Amino acid sequence: MNYIGSKYRLLNFIKSSIYATVGSDLSEKVFSDIFAGTGIVGRSFKQEVKQIISNDLEYYSFVLNRNYIGNCSNIENQKELIEELNRLSLIEDGFIYGNYCLGGGTGRQYFSDENGKKIDTIRQQIRKWKLADDINDDQYYFLLASLLESADKVANTASVYGAYLKHLKKSAQKKLILEPAVFDVGNNRHVVYNRNSNELIKEISGDILYLDPPYNARQYGSNYHILNTIAKYDDFIPKGKTGLPDYQKSKYCSKNHILTEFEDLIRNAKFKYIFLSYNNEGLMSVDDVEGIMSKYGKYDIVTTRYQRFKADKDENRNHKADKTEEYLHILIK
Repeated sequence: MNYIGSKYRLLNFIKSSIYATVGSDLSEKVFSDIFAGTGIVGRSFKQEVKQIISNDLEYYSFVLNRNYIGNCSNIENQKELIEELNRLSLIEDGFIYGNYCLGGGTGRQYFSDENGKKIDTIRQQIRKWKLADDINDDQYYFLLASLLESADKVANTASVYGAYLKHLKKSAQKKLILEPAVFDVGNNRHVVYNRNSNELIKEISGDILYLDPPYNARQYGSNYHILNTIAKYDDFIPKGKTGLPDYQKSKYCSKNHILTEFEDLIRNAKFKYIFLSYNNEGLMSVDDVEGIMSKYGKYDIVTTRYQRFKADKDENRNHKADKTEEYLHILIK
């Protein structure tokens, strides 16, 4: 999944830095990722640590991580469930089709009409199975995560859902095929939350805390609202041209609140090793972060450069640089 702030291309940098700081054996360590996003960092440590504590404020992120991190055993009847959902006859009156496809009459075109109907069809069937206790929690979140990932592949957007494209791009013209959201199995048991990180931090503890909060004023609740809508499948009146719901806003996206919020998080963190991913385009400067983290222990920083994420058209971009300086701030409390 294309994702703002994804650390996929930075995994080697992040993991090597963590191992260099903590040591080569993490098998007895508790690793927490409380701004998890799609969970790419937590997933990479899933087989290497004793336990993952994963969290994100956004519900679609919780669904993804509940599957990729929370699921540890093979899904019963996985193949049969996926095949049955792909065979269903399409319904005509679903929420996604009615509000986010041209055929629904709103003028919005996040998906083709056929794909919008298929998303509704699959989502409603998953809900029916869950309400009837025909599937358990592991199967439920596996199927939801599979739908989110599969729907994202045919979305008619420029990577994020803050806006849709005027015409269906080639990938959006393809038929949605539900594909399984495959995860790593293992014997360890991990936990996944859908909480405000500053509240959750007071209730958890461990060895390694990895932080990847929002960098700028763009709220994830608006940039990925369609994924939340598919995941929750609740009833609301979409607002404006893009069909926004009411959404949660993070103080990490506010220049007026971020420093207070960040220091509150660090102060309450009951972890020995804390790693913060941030970059040179963020609301906090290197000096801001160092000033806060160095109050609570031994501080260090390592850096790397990489190709920046582009979700908007080149001529409309606020940031002209093609490269981003990525910082990994390190605190040993």
